[in-house]
Amino acid sequence: MRLLIDTDTASDDAVALVMALRNPDVTVEAITVVAGNVPLDQGVQNALYTAELCGARVPVHAGMAGPLLRPLETAQEVHGIDGMGDIGLPVRGRTPAPGHAVDVLLRAVDESPGELTLVTLGPLTNVAMAILRDPSFARRVRRCVAMAGTGALPGNVTPLAEYNVWVDPEAADIVFRSGLPITMVGWDVSRDYATIGEDEVLRMEALGTDLSRFAVAIQRRLLQYCLTQTKLSGFDLPDPMAMAVAIEPAVATRVDRRFVAVETGGRWGRGQTMVDELEVTGQAANLDVVRAASRERFLGLLHAAIGYAGEGPAASVPSGS
Repeated sequence: MRLLIDTDTASDDAVALVMALRNPDVTVEAITVVAGNVPLDQGVQNALYTAELCGARVPVHAGMAGPLLRPLETAQEVHGIDGMGDIGLPVRGRTPAPGHAVDVLLRAVDESPGELTLVTLGPLTNVAMAILRDPSFARRVRRCVAMAGTGALPGNVTPLAEYNVWVDPEAADIVFRSGLPITMVGWDVSRDYATIGEDEVLRMEALGTDLSRFAVAIQRRLLQYCLTQTKLSGFDLPDPMAMAVAIEPAVATRVDRRFVAVETGGRWGRGQTMVDELEVTGQAANLDVVRAASRERFLGLLHAAIGYAGEGPAASVPSGS
């Protein structure tokens, strides 16, 4: 499987990258970074650090530094100022590959039409820009798995919206209407099937690798947010769940074909993914919406990735305690 990964690299994105970079059946052609969870430069550094920790030689390209029409509103209160839990990782000083992320996406699908799976883990700004520049981009992507929106309320940033869509709803609207073959893995799927409680944390740490310690330690700030704000019993991993569905489609145990639109305005409606459950709009279905997932299969892919003992050259990971 050949992947393009578009990410706003913070703590759960990093784990998703590990899952792809450590899977022997996956070739990551490029990592493109967009502003979102953290400012663009920090997201680039986090992606470079994660690839280095995995011992992976994959190009990381910087992309859009903010939403199409709005100022950037990061999620640093969720993931930490550095996006990686503020545990003291050396996430600075690395140099990304040359070339703008949007150019990289366009060139990749032009060179390999119908062959690449696009996995989006952040706001859809880079992808929307690629579509605006060349609408045929949407037809040349084999499959797009998007951690975006929510198929069942509530949202995780407002009562109606999930962060990736909320932060740049105009971009999401462009992408959802483009004809891109999207499988939407919403925050509700992560909430229900990828929340990591204390017992699972102990199992992950017991794998005893730098990657297993890394995957837990960088969630320190996210854990506190989940316990106090989203009222979960641990930290959730939405981006790794989306990556699991991309790598192994059978992780998604129920998928419904639906018309999904993005609300771009309103005090409360901004960023809502409106799923037409009863087909009352008369609009043709445009997305595959994941409704349920196998927690067992998800954890199997996660453990296989972080339990791998052949780490790259990065320094030891702080405990985060």
